[in-house]
Amino acid sequence: MLCGRMKEKSKSFIRQISILCGDILIIFGVSILALLVRFEMVYSAIPDYYLEWMYQYMPMHIICTLIIFYFCKMYRNLWRYASVGELCYLILACCSSALLQMIIMWNIGYRMPISFHINTIMFLTGFTAIERFTYRILTEMKNKYLTPSIGEGEVSRVMLVGAGDAGRVLLKEMAASQFVHGKVVCIIDDDVKKIGKVMNGVLVVGGRDKILEAAEEYKVNEIIVAIPSISAKERSAILHVCQDTNCSVRILPGVYQLINGEVNISKLRQVEVEDLLGRDQIAVDLDSIMGYVSGKRVMVTGGGGSIGSELCRQIAANKPEMLIIVDIYENNAYEIQQELIRTYEGLNLVVLIASVRNTKRMNGIFETYKPHIVYHAAAHKHVPLMETSPNEAIKNNVFGTYKTARAAGENGVEKFVMISTDKAVNPTNIMGASKRICEMIIQTFNREYPTEFVAVRFGNVLGSNGSVIPLFKKQIQNGGPVTVTHPDIIRYFMTISEAVSLVLQAGAYAKGGEIFVLDMGEPVKILDLAKNLIRLSGLIPGEDIKIQFTGLRPGEKLFEELLMDEEGLQKTDNRLIFIGKPIELDEEEFRSQLKNLEEAAVDEHQDIRRKVKEIVPTYVIQGNRSTPG
Repeated sequence: MLCGRMKEKSKSFIRQISILCGDILIIFGVSILALLVRFEMVYSAIPDYYLEWMYQYMPMHIICTLIIFYFCKMYRNLWRYASVGELCYLILACCSSALLQMIIMWNIGYRMPISFHINTIMFLTGFTAIERFTYRILTEMKNKYLTPSIGEGEVSRVMLVGAGDAGRVLLKEMAASQFVHGKVVCIIDDDVKKIGKVMNGVLVVGGRDKILEAAEEYKVNEIIVAIPSISAKERSAILHVCQDTNCSVRILPGVYQLINGEVNISKLRQVEVEDLLGRDQIAVDLDSIMGYVSGKRVMVTGGGGSIGSELCRQIAANKPEMLIIVDIYENNAYEIQQELIRTYEGLNLVVLIASVRNTKRMNGIFETYKPHIVYHAAAHKHVPLMETSPNEAIKNNVFGTYKTARAAGENGVEKFVMISTDKAVNPTNIMGASKRICEMIIQTFNREYPTEFVAVRFGNVLGSNGSVIPLFKKQIQNGGPVTVTHPDIIRYFMTISEAVSLVLQAGAYAKGGEIFVLDMGEPVKILDLAKNLIRLSGLIPGEDIKIQFTGLRPGEKLFEELLMDEEGLQKTDNRLIFIGKPIELDEEEFRSQLKNLEEAAVDEHQDIRRKVKEIVPTYVIQGNRSTPG
């Protein structure tokens, strides 16, 4: 890879030197031609003093012109993707050069004919434009006719969706690049004024309603969506049409890249499932809500995990007095540590390897670092794994939370935010039931300590460790089958950034004892999600990639709920975030039950689920389980 970069830099340097040498020859030749035209193309008719002045000024003229060309960006992109903007720069550069030449020559007494300077502008502009357009034409001809092509079956026939500025730039780059083995054969755009027009030699065939028809007519096997300014809902609608073509689909991520001039082939990415969710990212004003983080000592347990690491990134960006990361898994802790050190210079970062189940260790950490805010993300979260090791779920989730929360209360922590899950509602698995007990612990401690204890409940996180999306992608890469537990199973989904935004906002809203719940829109059918991923890979579900139903896993249910019926909803300033009303419970009885549960878990009780159900009556034990932990 390093050799490849060095080779490309070397070729780029050679190209720039070639253009530079060509410019020197053009400047020299244009000066002579400008005088020849003035004297009717007869060299002997030119007065000797004109020739003497021209040759004496020539070195300065060449140097000044090259400097002007440099500052007018004439050597930046070599006109591979020339447009009106580049032409304007060229005219400005040539006019500036000729004007400077006239001013200097007149000031030193070289009174050349006015027509000489006018001719210089015209010829310099014309020849430098021809030089650069010739480079572009030769490059495109070389890529089209001389560059060895890959197998015919592998050549991409591309449909470009979007005939705006971004689409135009991508179209030009694809035509000029020798590294892109693809040809744009048709363009789609909803603007009726553009339909039927030709852009860079390619026809705009129609709006999105023509995508399926055009894909078949033009034998398209790849679609590029280049509309960075489109809303999430509109993008989702277009992508749902594109996926029915069985073409691979790529997308230009965001409008900011168009604004920054970063539109190019390298910015294209594969369409992700979140692009199909059809809703915009949750809007959270982090600047206003993160004020309580700035200048504070903040601890994140489970800081190396998917949610925990993103929390650390967001917190680090808001200048905390100290960021304390606690994680039991050293590899994850090391990775986020190195990332934060690279990204946030001067960050006061402490990374500790510790188990939240270790009472003395957690007490020691709180006593030493005295955090103001704690985000508790450490937990066992894999449902099937916890079903076969239920005692471990109780030890880690329930009593890890208990010990961490108690240490927080006893050491004067201001806010304690626990990460919960929709699986805590009417749980059918031990993981969800353990999280429901954690919520009860948080609400109990909120009444015992001045610390503001809250919980944040959300659904599945796209792309997190162990989530279904990475599994599906890996299965598709391996040729299938893609495994779905049940054809009717549905789930709520959110992105990692949305989940973290909710957690951070909960910290800002927290008054103590709340369970924050996110309105995540409509649930997604997992079977549809699997089919979408297969189609977006350019494959046909059921033909190229088989879908295999494996049956519901232990503790799994067809749909998840976000809120218990008896909790009710209370609105917040964010229309997508709600607060569940705390459920009343007998704290004395609850503490007694917790003591019995802890003894049972430590003793590896064979029927720990019965103990859990005594605490969480809504917990539904599936089947007749009596599994050791």
